[in-house]
Amino acid sequence: MDLTRRSFLRFLLSSPLLLSAHRVSAAECFAEDPSFPDAARELIRDASRAINVFDFQPVARRNLSDGHYAFLSAGVDHEVTLRANRRGFDKFGLRPRRLVDVRTIDSDLELLGTKLSSPILLAPIGSQGAFHAEGELPVARAARAMDHQLILSTGSTRPLHDVARARGTPLWYQLYTPRIRPVTSWQLDRAADAGCTAVVLTVDMTGLGGNRDRINRFHREDNPACESCHGANPIARGFGAAARLVGIEPLEIKARCATLDWETVDRMRDATSMKFLIKGILTREDAELCVRHGVDGIIVSNHGGRAEDTGISTIEALPEIADAVAGRIPVLIDSGFRRGSDVFKALALGASAVCIGRPYIWGLAAFGQEGVESVLALLRSELQTIMRRMGTPSLSAITASHVQRL
Repeated sequence: MDLTRRSFLRFLLSSPLLLSAHRVSAAECFAEDPSFPDAARELIRDASRAINVFDFQPVARRNLSDGHYAFLSAGVDHEVTLRANRRGFDKFGLRPRRLVDVRTIDSDLELLGTKLSSPILLAPIGSQGAFHAEGELPVARAARAMDHQLILSTGSTRPLHDVARARGTPLWYQLYTPRIRPVTSWQLDRAADAGCTAVVLTVDMTGLGGNRDRINRFHREDNPACESCHGANPIARGFGAAARLVGIEPLEIKARCATLDWETVDRMRDATSMKFLIKGILTREDAELCVRHGVDGIIVSNHGGRAEDTGISTIEALPEIADAVAGRIPVLIDSGFRRGSDVFKALALGASAVCIGRPYIWGLAAFGQEGVESVLALLRSELQTIMRRMGTPSLSAITASHVQRL
């Protein structure tokens, strides 16, 4: 009897029927991803089949290496802020108005002297060569085709002038810069020469940033698999070796040079005729200082949860900042935006425009330029749908009365 039972169990455990019962789809592997709530579905085969921007994420995951997907999806420390950015939207409800003529929806706006057809901008994301062979060029072409403002990262893998030509109309340029005047001057001159109309100083990566545990496990500095993509920087290696010879830790020098202050802001603002924005503001106090120091605009941002693990979503930080600024300068926002309703809530809470990041990179990694265009088209369509449902035929009709804290 025992032998018979053991034989039966052995047969059962090796049965293909049992194995198939445990097989999961590729999409179901991402059921725990906080930014991919609907995982029980097949991967889309082309961009036109996407129902929402989340459809692009598992395709991007399939197409990317583990290291590149970790770079795209990771936050810092315990990734509390990464999750909070999505959960923050659930803390605000919408108050629809009825019987309003919404046969025509107008999403046009003027932002810092530029006329735009949508309040949705493309946020700066560096190293896009990790996600597509052409790097930032398909994104620039998509921004041109869909008429969306593009903010190009300092860490672009394609030359600034090449991306500017692909975009066709003036870029905004995101600025990472050290406390070294000649370097900053060179960066600003280069952006102006490329025709950029605004510079976006990013200030939330103080020193060397936070602990990106998921990325750091790949040891990019000495990982041969990473060198083929990121390349070894001979100048950086030479600088590091020279610094160590005289007893100086290169990371300490980098941290000191990357720490900015308001004096630095004043100097940069005075050194350029481009519009000057600061990205990374999360408090009323710093928003008031931005106005006092003559900044042209603010981007409320926690770097998509990639800078520090504060646990505060940008949508929750927005109301106090908009209140402090009181309309004197534009307030933009990024981090965690995935739906047209997310964009609507931000506009109702005082934002002039919204910047998206990871969703368009999902589109880029999944289907190149077509994927980016589809992401933008979906978000635009969702925004127009929610504007109709809320009884707001134009962006100017969206007010604080359309949202309430739950």
